[in-house]
Amino acid sequence: MFDYYGEYVQRALKSNLDLGDSAVYDMLRYYMGWADETGAPISAMTGKAVRPTLCLFGCEAVGGSLHQALPAAVALEFIHNFSLVHDDIQDEDETRHNRKTLWAVWGKPKALVAGNVLRVVADTALHSLEHEGLGPKRSITAVGLLTESYLEMIEGQYLDLSYEGRPDIGMDDYLRMISRKTGALLRCSLNLGAAVGADDPDLISAMRECGRALGYVFQIRDDVLGVWGKEEITGKPVGADILRKKNSYPVVFAMEAATSEDREAIASIYSKPNLDDGDVESVLTIMDRVGVADHAQAEAARWADLAIQAITPLELSHRHREQIEEFTHFLLVRDR
Repeated sequence: MFDYYGEYVQRALKSNLDLGDSAVYDMLRYYMGWADETGAPISAMTGKAVRPTLCLFGCEAVGGSLHQALPAAVALEFIHNFSLVHDDIQDEDETRHNRKTLWAVWGKPKALVAGNVLRVVADTALHSLEHEGLGPKRSITAVGLLTESYLEMIEGQYLDLSYEGRPDIGMDDYLRMISRKTGALLRCSLNLGAAVGADDPDLISAMRECGRALGYVFQIRDDVLGVWGKEEITGKPVGADILRKKNSYPVVFAMEAATSEDREAIASIYSKPNLDDGDVESVLTIMDRVGVADHAQAEAARWADLAIQAITPLELSHRHREQIEEFTHFLLVRDR
């Protein structure tokens, strides 16, 4: 799917950021991996474009034209990157995709402005749906779907920030948070693509449910990588999410499944203002005792099965069914 849709996605993204010579667009092209700090064109590591890929797939899979869905795909990717720009500032992450983040190069005030510009560019891109032949009613529906989803995403980010360092966060709290922070845009990607491609509630609902399940697959796997990912691939050290006291799936599960003594140990560590390598190692040891890594991966696999089950009743072509199965497997085993 990345190979099949990637060229369309990249071309459309670049054309929508070719809006003038303001320096803010140079910043955004830098963040997207298309320019260096001076604005000179380069080809650097970029994001995976999961959301626009799912959007175009969803549209084609229900019988629509991928060209009709390109404005929606562009808007989804820009909204996602708008959230990452702000996320980098909130977490004070200085690198992403092995490059300095916007705030690390230009400072937080300019990075905030650039992120906000990207959100507006996303809205502008979505308004092109009518130019691609979508009627006013369905175009308005599409705008509403995306707006609702990125409001959910922002609410989820707020929950994520509010949960940091708290030992009382349970699995229900965690699942509610990731269903918004990560799940909203992934769910919307298939939902929006299908809504552009067809006017069939059953098709659209099935794609939405598949996207909902994929959101859990993506985030649980992301949480596994945030603790056990290889630094040379992810760009972050082992235990990075522990060091930041994030209540990700591994920590939340460990707090529910560990002995009372180990739970108290984690709570004591997370109550510290700052953690060191010894604290991270202690939490990792407890997680190993509980078997967190295997359990988390099994839970992600369960959601992957549910994603495929959601679209099993649909009359998809062999190519589309094969694509979504391979894509789901990729989300389940990815290493960055």
